Amino acid sequence: MNRPDTSTDASAPPPAVGFWEAFRFWLKLGFISFGGPAGQISIMHQELVESRRWISERRFLHALNYCMVLPGPEAQQLATYIGWLLHRTRGAIAAGTLFVLPSLLILIGLSWIYVAFGETPLVSGLFYGIKPAVTAIVVQAAHRIGARALKNGVLWAIAAAAFVAIFALDLPFPAIVAGAAAIGYVGGRVAPGKFAAGGGHGQAATSGSRALIDDDTPTPEHARFTWPRLARVLVVGALLWLVPMGLLAALCGSEHTLTQMGWFFTKAALLTFGGAYAVLPYVYQGAVGHFGWLTATQMIDGLALGETTPGPLIMVVTFVAFVGGYGKAVFGPDSLFLAGAAAALLVTWFTFLPSFVFILLGGPLVETTHDDLKFTAPLTAITAAVVGVILNLALFFGYHVLWPQGLTGRFDWLSALIALGAALALFRFKQNVIHVIAACAVLGLVLKTLA
Repeated sequence: MNRPDTSTDASAPPPAVGFWEAFRFWLKLGFISFGGPAGQISIMHQELVESRRWISERRFLHALNYCMVLPGPEAQQLATYIGWLLHRTRGAIAAGTLFVLPSLLILIGLSWIYVAFGETPLVSGLFYGIKPAVTAIVVQAAHRIGARALKNGVLWAIAAAAFVAIFALDLPFPAIVAGAAAIGYVGGRVAPGKFAAGGGHGQAATSGSRALIDDDTPTPEHARFTWPRLARVLVVGALLWLVPMGLLAALCGSEHTLTQMGWFFTKAALLTFGGAYAVLPYVYQGAVGHFGWLTATQMIDGLALGETTPGPLIMVVTFVAFVGGYGKAVFGPDSLFLAGAAAALLVTWFTFLPSFVFILLGGPLVETTHDDLKFTAPLTAITAAVVGVILNLALFFGYHVLWPQGLTGRFDWLSALIALGAALALFRFKQNVIHVIAACAVLGLVLKTLA
C-alpha cells in the first residue's frame, strides 16, 4: 500500500486532508476490505491511525465503541463516522457508500452468473466444495464470538437459552434479541459484574505522533450537538425511508415482492447486533421460510459469495434480493436481470440507510465527551444470545450440506470430509477464509468431475 512519508516531523500533525484525497482512500478501502469486521477495522487502524495519522488511537477507539453498540456493520459505520469527522455530511456519505459500492457491483455480477449459469458443471462443482467450507466458517464464527463474549456462567446460560429458543421452539430472532436485552437490563442492575463488557478489537501501541484529529483536538463545529441539527437529521432520515417505501406501496402494492423486501430488510438492518452472522437466521426465516425468495441451498451459496467479496458480510442481502427479484420475475420474464439488479439496489438502500442515520444522529452526542464509552448490559446479553443463534445456523447449514435429500436420504461423506478439512485449516492452521473457500471450491470441482 502506498503510504505518505510522515518521518519528517512526527511530533507535528499531518497537513489537512482534502475531500478528494479522502475520497480516493475510501474508494480503495472498498476494494481491499476483506477479512470481515476485524480485518476491515485492522486495515483502517493501520492506514488512518498508524500510517496517515488522520485520527488518534483514542479517538479511533472512541468512535469504534459507539459503532459497536449500534445495529449494523460496525466497520462500515466506523468509516462513515471518520469520514463525517473529516468532511461533514458529504464525507460521511462518501466513506460509507464507497465502503459497500464495490461489493454491491461485484455481487450483482456474481449473482447473475450464479442464477443464469449455476446449473453448468463448472459452477455446480465449485459450489459443491464451497458449501461444506461455509459450514466450517460459521462454526468458527460461533467459536470466535463465544470465546470473546461468554465470560461467565450467566452469559453461557443466555447463549444456551437462545439456542433452544430458535432451534427447538422456532422463536423469531427479534423475540430472542428482545428477551436477551430485557435479561441484560435487569441483570445489569442485579448483578452488574456478570454483564460487564469485555474485549473489543484490541489496541495498538501508540507511537507518540500527533494526528490530524488528536486526543485534544477540539470537536469541529459541524460535530457539535444542537437540537435543530438533530431534528434535521431525523426528518431527512425519515423521508429517505418513507418516500421510496411509499412509492413502492403506491405503485406496486403492499404485497408486491419489492415492497415486502424493503420492509423486511429495514427490520433486518435494525436487528443486526453482533455482526452479520447474528442476523442471518432472521434473514433465513423470512427470505427462505416465509417469502420463498430463495432456497436453503441458495442461501448457503450466497453466504459463500459474501465471504469471498470485499465489504461487510451483511452484503449477502444483495445476493438474497437479486435471486428473489430474478426468481419472482418482478418486471416480467423478459427483464430478469433488471429485476434482480433493481431488487439488489433497493435492499442495499434499506439495509444501509439506518447506519448513516445512526452516525449522523448520534455522532454529535458521542463527540460531547471523549471518555471511553461503556458497553451496556443489554448489549452484552444480546451478544451472548447471538452465540447460540449462530450455533443453530451452523447446524442448519450442516444439515443441508451433509444430508442434501433430508435425513432419510444418503449421508454425503465427501462433503463431510471437505468440511472437516476446512475446519482443520481454520482452527488448527489459522488459514485465511478466502484461501480456504478457494481451496475447497477447487477440490469440489475435481470431485464432481471425477464422479
